[in-house]
Amino acid sequence: MSASLWALVALPLLSGVLLCLVGRRADRVAPAAAVAVAAAGIVLAVAAAFAQPRVSAPLFRGAAFGLAVDGLSGLTVVTVTAVAALVLLFGTADVGPDQARARFFGLMLLFVGAMLVTVTATTLPSLLMGWEVMGATSWALIGYWWHDPVRGEAAGVAFLTTRTADLGLYLAAGAALAGGGSLVLADLDQVARPWLHLVAAGVIAAALGKSAQLPFSFWLSRAMQGPSPVSALLHSATMVVAGAYLLIRMGPLLTASGWGGDATAWIGVTTAFALGLVAVAQSDLKQLLAASSCAQIGFMVLAAGAGSAVGGTLQLIAHAAAKSLAFLVTGFWLTLLGTKELPRLRGAARAAPVAGAAFSVAALSLAGVPPLSLWAAKDVLLAGALAHSPALYAAGLAAAAVSAVYSARALWYVWQPAAPPGPAPGTPAPKRVSAAEGVPFAVLSVAAVALTALVLPPVREAVARTLGAIGEPQPVPWEFAVSGLLALTVAAGVWARGERPGPVARPVARWAAGWLGLEAASRSVLVRPVQRLAEGLAAFDDRVLDRGVDGLARGTLRLADLADRRVETAVDGLVRGTAAASRALGRLARRPQTGQLHQYLAQAVAAFTVLAVVIVLVR
Repeated sequence: MSASLWALVALPLLSGVLLCLVGRRADRVAPAAAVAVAAAGIVLAVAAAFAQPRVSAPLFRGAAFGLAVDGLSGLTVVTVTAVAALVLLFGTADVGPDQARARFFGLMLLFVGAMLVTVTATTLPSLLMGWEVMGATSWALIGYWWHDPVRGEAAGVAFLTTRTADLGLYLAAGAALAGGGSLVLADLDQVARPWLHLVAAGVIAAALGKSAQLPFSFWLSRAMQGPSPVSALLHSATMVVAGAYLLIRMGPLLTASGWGGDATAWIGVTTAFALGLVAVAQSDLKQLLAASSCAQIGFMVLAAGAGSAVGGTLQLIAHAAAKSLAFLVTGFWLTLLGTKELPRLRGAARAAPVAGAAFSVAALSLAGVPPLSLWAAKDVLLAGALAHSPALYAAGLAAAAVSAVYSARALWYVWQPAAPPGPAPGTPAPKRVSAAEGVPFAVLSVAAVALTALVLPPVREAVARTLGAIGEPQPVPWEFAVSGLLALTVAAGVWARGERPGPVARPVARWAAGWLGLEAASRSVLVRPVQRLAEGLAAFDDRVLDRGVDGLARGTLRLADLADRRVETAVDGLVRGTAAASRALGRLARRPQTGQLHQYLAQAVAAFTVLAVVIVLVR
């Protein structure tokens, strides 16, 4: 069965590479091919979830490329492939034939393949490969309309922010090796101290960055510049949940560190509350959904820190259905009405009732309204939070109440009568929901309701056995009642209040609408100091190093000129004198060469006479 696992990850990766290489020549067949590959991926994912295969290939000494499907990764790969197939189906209608379809669908398949490698990885090298490819393809997809400099800058901000946090995985790998451990994920909790703390810190930092948790949340706001299918996939079942998935998988490491669980849980619940307030302050629907992604994933991070693997996994699955549905409907309205602004989306749900009904299901699920799936899933993880700390549970309930505020606010706008009636001038004419759009709306709406069954005791126990998480705290009936009543009460209050501003000072509201100033803070704390350091080094290079090199060059030229005028003259004179002496000696040596025999005989007699005298005198 190992072939099925290789096929699961290789099929989208190779198909994506092929579509990107062929380019515009494959634009016509790219949508159908991508949907077919995604559909085949669902079949392979289900087969792998049941068979739970393992594969490994050697990379270098002490490390291997390892993949495996177990209980957690099995549920996740099915979720990823199912959501990806529906998003790609929607993309066939959303991405027009005049655009680079082969590049878009090829990158989407690469993105999905990288996510599948990430969630099935059993070693740090294989995790890093999927992690890095996923980050690179997200940059390309966010900046898909690369001719627009705003979108290009947004892609760069998203990539650099997550890339900075990704360095944590390299820190974790180095610390694991230094601590005498292996690079197998399941063995990282066995690393010797103090290296264990560095491993935990690196994994947590990388996970928080990928999942847009505080203080990295602002990059998700920039990611809204990508096409709607990209937002739907990135925010629901792939890249943004990858960090939360990693933290759930690395629960033993968080426990072994002694501090990782508490830190992770409080960061998660703080993000859920703070970014929920950011969502409340938004007037752009995509920005509202982006902030809500940070907030909802904060609950998954809370679950990982509190040791509720079942609750975190159920939250991941239920959120994937609700959030992808919300983004797809938002993309449909953007095409239909040409706007994402909530005040201008009045009547959007009435103009297209099918889309309106689908968005209502998604929003009510995000609000935690019973009997929808996120209401039930959230109570399972909050039960773990209650067992961990009553204060953590109270903070989680407060964050859940905030989620009801922004969800009900979005619903209020889209269901209000249009004012003025009809679409704004210059917007596209209304169109009916096509099959490529309606099928994802219907399937995801049904899933948002049906996934509540996962929380029913028999099914929940089966999920716990699948995850190997027997004995985790389970919610009691009063907890379901409290959270459900809280969500309904808050949502009703928001609906009754309508468009009237909340009891918040305008500066605070602007601060929240600007994503808490996180990007500005990062620029002040990191970007500007690095730029100033670079400018200082450039000035040092120009004024010190370059001038030193120029001075050395000028000195060398002057020395060469001096040598040419002084030393070269003397050397030339010596050479000429030697040549003249040689010529004079040559002339003297030619004089005895007369060619007459008697002169040669006289010269020989004289020479022998001198030789005889010398011999006699020497003796």
